[in-house]
Amino acid sequence: MANIIPFKAVRPARDKVSLVTSRSYDDYTTAELASQLDYNPFSFLHVLHPAYTNLQKISTDTRFKGVNLKYEEFKEQQIFIQEPEPVFYLYEIQSKQNTYTGIIAGASLEDYRNNVIKKHEDTLSYRVEFFKDYLHETGFNTEPVLITYPQNGELQEWIANYKKERPLYLFSTTNRDKHTLWRITDTEVINWIQGQFAQMDSLYIADGHHRSASANRLYEQDKDTGNENLNYFMSFLIAENDLKIYEYNRIIHDLNGLSKTDFLNALQKDFIIENRGQELWKPDRKYSFGMYLDGEFYALHVKDANYASVYDALDARILYDKVLHPLLGISDLRNDERIEYIPGSRPITNIKKMVDENGFQVGFMLFPPTIEEIKALADNNQIMPPKSTYIEPKFRIGLVIYEL
Repeated sequence: MANIIPFKAVRPARDKVSLVTSRSYDDYTTAELASQLDYNPFSFLHVLHPAYTNLQKISTDTRFKGVNLKYEEFKEQQIFIQEPEPVFYLYEIQSKQNTYTGIIAGASLEDYRNNVIKKHEDTLSYRVEFFKDYLHETGFNTEPVLITYPQNGELQEWIANYKKERPLYLFSTTNRDKHTLWRITDTEVINWIQGQFAQMDSLYIADGHHRSASANRLYEQDKDTGNENLNYFMSFLIAENDLKIYEYNRIIHDLNGLSKTDFLNALQKDFIIENRGQELWKPDRKYSFGMYLDGEFYALHVKDANYASVYDALDARILYDKVLHPLLGISDLRNDERIEYIPGSRPITNIKKMVDENGFQVGFMLFPPTIEEIKALADNNQIMPPKSTYIEPKFRIGLVIYEL
């Protein structure tokens, strides 16, 4: 039984929403960031980085306090306004390739702790602690956890009908995505939506494992304050078939001392190898891998694909067990500086360029995991290898804010 709640969200004034919201800070190049901060006084990036010109000169604690002060300044200037009553939102992101629609709500930390909300990724303690401190000092969060739920015909029909209503926001961004936000205030509708989720035995975190873990740690730290908002964390709930799951591809700096010939010969033990020459080849099924090496693409097909568990059958695990660890000497996928990761949403030519021009020697392309694999692992309390999934949609920061 999943419990979600409406909340008194803070959001941009209607006339400024397209100027306020932004991509994640890490998505911007240095030049793009400077442009936004120099020429757009309404950008939420000003809140996140109020002292961006001298970030290295201030302590983390001072920086977090500065974020809170800038956020309060945006509220005083009515760049941000707060809903008078708790609401849900329906939010649609329409890109060139895909359309995503989901519900913005508060998800229960009790459900998170009791494994009603299930996880498939491990977390790094220092990152969880860092974001917990950020939440504690700033008093808000604008990055919802992406949560997926089983297909629900009634809910999908309601969503389709509600999207015919006049939206609160409708705006486009410079990458040509279109964003539409509907506000849900009717008590009967809110209760009905809550009832739909109450019938669901499990929800699954698709993206945001560190954010949810930080919210839980913040609750443990501050629960005696009596702040009811700490019992929940902001989530973007989307049906599982509407997610877009990409792989993370791997690029490696060297062949661990092996020659090209020796490396290819070693691969033949576990793979059938096809030389695809200049064809930009990437796998179209499980148990196949693309490889770019010395100016040529290869297809690698696993010879023996009999595995005892879903975990062992993950393509990311197979590549680690048969190539990265035994042949290339990479044991720590998170911290080894010889390996980097490229989301599968980016063109395969990015991998070619990194190998041809940027000091990498080999690249591997994987087939993306399925939602069934993710759920099977989560149901059995198993964790995927690091950098196994890159999942869309990605939420625009500054669009909806959950205060703590």
